[in-house]
Amino acid sequence: MNVPYLDVRAAHLELAEPLRAAFERVISSGSYILGEELEAFEREFAHFCETRHAVGVGNGLDALTIALRANDIGPGDEVIVPVHTFIATWLAVAQCGAQIVPVDVDPDLLLMDPDAVAAACTQRAAAIVPVHLYGHPVDPSPVEQVARRNRLLVIGDAAQAHGAQLAGRPVGAMGDAAIFSFYPAKNLGAIGDAGAITTDDDAIAIRARRIRNYGSESKYAFVESGVNSRLDPLQAAFLRVKLRTLPTWNARRAQIANRYLDEFADVSELVLPSRPAEGVTHAWHTFCVRHPRRDDLAAHLFAHGIQTQVHYPVPPHRTAAFAHLGLKEGSFPVSEAAAATVLSLPIGPHLDDDSVDSVISAVRTFRT
Repeated sequence: MNVPYLDVRAAHLELAEPLRAAFERVISSGSYILGEELEAFEREFAHFCETRHAVGVGNGLDALTIALRANDIGPGDEVIVPVHTFIATWLAVAQCGAQIVPVDVDPDLLLMDPDAVAAACTQRAAAIVPVHLYGHPVDPSPVEQVARRNRLLVIGDAAQAHGAQLAGRPVGAMGDAAIFSFYPAKNLGAIGDAGAITTDDDAIAIRARRIRNYGSESKYAFVESGVNSRLDPLQAAFLRVKLRTLPTWNARRAQIANRYLDEFADVSELVLPSRPAEGVTHAWHTFCVRHPRRDDLAAHLFAHGIQTQVHYPVPPHRTAAFAHLGLKEGSFPVSEAAAATVLSLPIGPHLDDDSVDSVISAVRTFRT
């Protein structure tokens, strides 16, 4: 590819020296599980998210599973989730033994529809998981209003929204807790799997730390059945380096997104993501367009040396993993239409201006 969808190596080349120094620091420390390096990252990431706590775990899926368990979500509970999301959002609920209650998304931002959430609440509802998809924050006000009326927890899935804010409020500080993935392709990516939970609630943080470490509060003191999902100190050290550069990288993503929005405004049949409203800081994890001939557009771009991705081609309820729920095609029309039309264009922070020009030129030459 002349223009890869995302060059994850570029970030490591840019930060090669401090990343090597972080590696040497951890290797020489002799502390390879939990310890000071992880605690330092947790403090720094909590500060970045403007929360009291950050709890480092093995990956984003574990982060959401542990966050739900730390709030006693389990069998007999219902958890409301959007349909248009990565399957991990649903898997976390299933792993807790809770009942998945899917709702459709709004047709503009493709984020959880608050009216659908309100309609989905029953006496068994225990939590809502809004997903800050593509890097755009979900407006917390209507979701929190529904949650207060129904006494529900709000646990935000911010796996694609590192640095996103609404009215100066970081997504990590919204709701009762939020979860992050540091998968290498994320805005803040580790060199491997990693994740975190952020919260202002001391009790949630204490329990999450216990669950991630076999259910133990101290060596051989097992309070409950836990898991082994501790953020590796080496990954924590790498993330500390990258966290300092994240605002700059996000600013470059926003610059590219604004260029696309300007250049594609008159392209026939191409549905663009909305420009962020006043007070919204979009993380631009992806630049996701929609087109009725999505596959043809993707093939056209591939022929011009431009790699794209589809996020996500199959809604969770249409996968074999959740066939047992019995949710038929047509149950969630907005999400299903999105799955058939979405296409993510290159927007990584190391995409140079010539590559951006190539993407723009290739899109504009596509003929419907």
